[in-house]
Amino acid sequence: MKITLLQMDIAWMDVDANIQFAERAILDAPTSDLYVLPEMWSTGFVTNPSDTSIRPLVLENSVKALSWMKETANRLRSAIAGSLAFYDMQTSTYRNRFFFVKPDVEGSSSTEYYDKRHLFTYGGEDKQYEAGISKVVVEWRGVRFLLQVCYDLRFPKFCRNELITDESGISSPLYDCILYVASWPETRIAVWRTLLPARAIENQCYVCGVNRVGTDASCTYTGATLAVDPYGRCLAKTDDAIPSTVSFELDLPKLQSFRRKFPVLNDMD
Repeated sequence: MKITLLQMDIAWMDVDANIQFAERAILDAPTSDLYVLPEMWSTGFVTNPSDTSIRPLVLENSVKALSWMKETANRLRSAIAGSLAFYDMQTSTYRNRFFFVKPDVEGSSSTEYYDKRHLFTYGGEDKQYEAGISKVVVEWRGVRFLLQVCYDLRFPKFCRNELITDESGISSPLYDCILYVASWPETRIAVWRTLLPARAIENQCYVCGVNRVGTDASCTYTGATLAVDPYGRCLAKTDDAIPSTVSFELDLPKLQSFRRKFPVLNDMD
């Protein structure tokens, strides 16, 4: 499976500019099975979505961004993933919602999502967003992806892989790859570079970390977007501090072979 990671310099509250960048980047990396965008890629990291001057923009941007994700997935027959600042009308709550959009099948929507579990209290995210409860695994073209957002990276218990037994009694890991989408600042980038390989090693899976670059009112971001294999080795990475994309091949048979040869997950607590 070919996966392309998009490291964006997110234009603040400018969904059209952000869509234009994502569109160009995707067209420059054709034939990928999955394209992954950063956290809150259509707006930048919004901590005050209910503010009267911000709320209409958040609503407009999320609708337009999600519509573009669906249209692009259908047009390219590829999956598009990334988080949005999103207002859930059913619960009347704001969510940092990680959408995984697949091409529609026979007219039915194939959009799944995960609501960020660990809200960034240090930055005030918990004051206006509602936290998710459950971890979410999405299957796409035979690969199972665990969806995670930024601060989730610091909490290994929540993302711990586990063995699932099917009706025939065969056990297999819950997922094959973790997707982390983030707005991870330059001041803590060493933590980012350390924890991504750690999550890959301890869960015997691939890990993709997709970060942004540029600045907003609070932080400077330097990217460090990368893909890591189950041994903790970097498979692909972007250039730091500039908008860029990188693609890599997720080798599922190789992962399965490694798990059979060295069944670490069988011995977990």
